[in-house]
Amino acid sequence: MSVRSGLRELERLAGRLPAGAELYRLRPDGRVLLADRDGARELGPEAPHGPAGEELLRFIDEGQFAHYLVGDAKTSPERPSNATYKLGIVAPRSAFTPHAHGGEHLVLSLGHAACGLYDAERRRVVEVPLTPGLLIRIPELMPHSFANRGREPLNILAANTGYGIDHEDYAITAAEAERRSETELAEALRAVERGQRIGTVSRRERLAAGLRRLAATLEESTR
Repeated sequence: MSVRSGLRELERLAGRLPAGAELYRLRPDGRVLLADRDGARELGPEAPHGPAGEELLRFIDEGQFAHYLVGDAKTSPERPSNATYKLGIVAPRSAFTPHAHGGEHLVLSLGHAACGLYDAERRRVVEVPLTPGLLIRIPELMPHSFANRGREPLNILAANTGYGIDHEDYAITAAEAERRSETELAEALRAVERGQRIGTVSRRERLAAGLRRLAATLEESTR
């Protein structure tokens, strides 16, 4: 898929995203595309939307670039970002109980997933299909669901700001929000529960997955 086609794909999703949510497409050709409610654009030093300094920082050497997802260039022991990072393995054809995190949440999907986001402004649930190489940023306390659409285990890389799994605010469910008398949050989470769908993997996605497995076999056989 060309960059232009990739941008068109993200443009279709961009208008549906709640405010604060972002999608990053990490392409196999090394290009990075970014979508939010304002639209889709390329993130890179040669991107036509603006100079490299607009969204990228120098990454150690001249000609290398970085874009912070958690923390910033001034993060230090005296100014920590206080984030956790983990590898998650999601069972085939399964979904997490809808929840909201006390801190910002980022998930990189390495397979075929589905994420339902509650848009408080529009008072509706938005379904965002995730494919390999899509990273989604979910603002703190945004009710959402997450499911594995595939028939194999799904690997994800997840980062959270502020909270580990054992913290009471890591994943607030509707039942927990009701127990806390957080009525508005509980109602939003119930809406996500009612709209939650695991979804399916399309024929095109199955074909692409087969080609990726073939590519992985070829790469491993050359070592």
